[in-house]
Amino acid sequence: MTIDVRGAVFAAREYLKSVMALLTESEEQIKDLRLEETELSEDEKYWLITLSYDIPVPAYRDYLRGLIDTSSDVQTKYERHYKTFKIETQTGQVKSMKVPEQ
Repeated sequence: MTIDVRGAVFAAREYLKSVMALLTESEEQIKDLRLEETELSEDEKYWLITLSYDIPVPAYRDYLRGLIDTSSDVQTKYERHYKTFKIETQTGQVKSMKVPEQ
């Protein structure tokens, strides 16, 4: 049984969520998850699925605004991350997760 691209995207998404949950103890740390790219390897053994998402970086204070407003509003800044997953077409098993070359 082979998986189609939808199954590969699902496998990549679930793998990413489970790994991030281990690291952050919260799936909510992943924001704005997007499918960037799908590719079937030439030998048709693997799907290469690239996902991107935002994760929060340490909070920062808008100092310029702080000069005018003395309230202690803290804003959350997000950073975009990309991951490419190599998924077996026969089993749907994730074989690797890498940061794609840019």
